[in-house]
Amino acid sequence: MAIVPETVLKACPIFKGFTDTGIAIFASIAVPRAFPKGTQLFAEGKKGESCLIVGEGTVRLSAKSQAGEEISLGDVTAGEPLGELALVQVGDRLCTATAISDVSALEIRHADFQKLLIQKPQACVKLLMGIVVYFGQKARDNREMLRTLVGKAPAA
Repeated sequence: MAIVPETVLKACPIFKGFTDTGIAIFASIAVPRAFPKGTQLFAEGKKGESCLIVGEGTVRLSAKSQAGEEISLGDVTAGEPLGELALVQVGDRLCTATAISDVSALEIRHADFQKLLIQKPQACVKLLMGIVVYFGQKARDNREMLRTLVGKAPAA
């Protein structure tokens, strides 16, 4: 399950509109990772310090309800990013990601992105804008689910 970093990045929506040179910049800091079926890529509530981009396979996203039961949030497949907000700011993961098949992915670490930000600020700002656009589109696509969740949230 060897993946070609440039091919995976080109397929990812947060890299939409990047030139081959821009793709090569991020391919240079991307680390190939392999996750056997059943492996947790990351866990809800744990510190998130990297973004993963799925090259091959399927990842299930889930979160615990207030009652402690596991709720499926959907699947992520080839070309899709996971934990992209960790490039913006290190923080706790909002959900758990589990490989439901063998998964090959690319990992871009927050620390490496911060170093690259000094060396190649234009490319990094373009990626940050890609993350914002992607995240905004995901929020719009899941508007009804978000309304349901907000409607069930306890009063503060």
